[in-house]
Amino acid sequence: MLLADYLLLASTSIRFSPMRSFLTALGIAVGIAAVVLLTALGSGMQQYILQQFTQFGAHIIGINPGKSTTLGVSGALFSSVRPLSIEDAEALRRIQGIVTSVPVVQGNSQVEVGNRSRWVTVLGINHETPQTWQLKVSTGRFLPADSAQQARNLAVIGAKVQAELFPGVNPLGQRIRIGQERFRIIGVMESKGQILGFNMDDTAYIPVARAMSLFNRSGLMEIDVLYQAGANEANIIEQIKTTLTQRHGRDDITITSQSDILKTLGSILNIIKAVVAGIGGISLLVGGVGILTIMSIAVNERTGEIGLLRALGASRQQVTRLFLLEAAALAGLGGIAGLLTGLGIAGLLHAAIPAMPVRIDWLYVILAESIAVTTGLLAGFAPARKASALPPVDALRNE
Repeated sequence: MLLADYLLLASTSIRFSPMRSFLTALGIAVGIAAVVLLTALGSGMQQYILQQFTQFGAHIIGINPGKSTTLGVSGALFSSVRPLSIEDAEALRRIQGIVTSVPVVQGNSQVEVGNRSRWVTVLGINHETPQTWQLKVSTGRFLPADSAQQARNLAVIGAKVQAELFPGVNPLGQRIRIGQERFRIIGVMESKGQILGFNMDDTAYIPVARAMSLFNRSGLMEIDVLYQAGANEANIIEQIKTTLTQRHGRDDITITSQSDILKTLGSILNIIKAVVAGIGGISLLVGGVGILTIMSIAVNERTGEIGLLRALGASRQQVTRLFLLEAAALAGLGGIAGLLTGLGIAGLLHAAIPAMPVRIDWLYVILAESIAVTTGLLAGFAPARKASALPPVDALRNE
């Protein structure tokens, strides 16, 4: 038989029993739709989380006081940790490859203007913050490059703070009270929104020295450094450790690089996505069992047809190929239907809930479709062998 003959016989059999063909393909369609939809949601979630972590850029290294691990040494041996200082941040800026160094102090305080007040996050930082954290000023300007000893009571506020405390009014030049001190507003930041649950728009930025005084802190909470793109990150981290060890007398800091976080997070999210795809793959297995069952029933129903084919000279291999082609065709058609269904549901979800991240991972889609056809072939192999093994005379007699 020619390929056209195989296709004609297989398509005729599928059209002759539409309900049986529909039920056979349905299991595969559900499996493919589940894989497409679940991996689309998983990939969307992965992209969303990674975007959140890269809002501040990908070349940032964070330095925090204290060691995250003790290497089995009792903490009583080091009863105190030397705090990070503004001078430490200045020293790190002199390392080759480091572009900016931002000392950070964070706290919450009530911000008052006239008869309006609001509790906001107050960040003590320096003039290099916009470049380091990829922030932009909407109106006015950011904090000037004053020295710590000459830091003025200047403030830059977020978009939400402006909307709540200065509705319809230009806040530039206005005075606000933060804690027990008064600050003059010199700028308003562009809206940044939520980043990992932290609302950047509901924030006031003041000089780090003023924040340390305001919150009665003797040291910084963190130092964020931005290094040049293409620079050797490991070498810069080693220089940071050497510089601060020389200044503190021992290694008492924790260094966290953005690239390490993204690598770890990416690995975790890839595992989650694979697990999600595996859950959808279980539906494919169920669909394969359905093909096996229905194709086995089809062999019993088509005994006469098989006998006639054998009587007309069809070999066992030809009968096997015919049934395998039919099983693969049903699985392929079910896969296409499931693919279109999954894509449609994913598109509708994103249209109905724009905030829901949906991203089609075509690698998983192609893999799922390939598995669907393979499943059809494997599930149809046993019934195909059974059909080809029927003696022609017995098959015709049973009919």
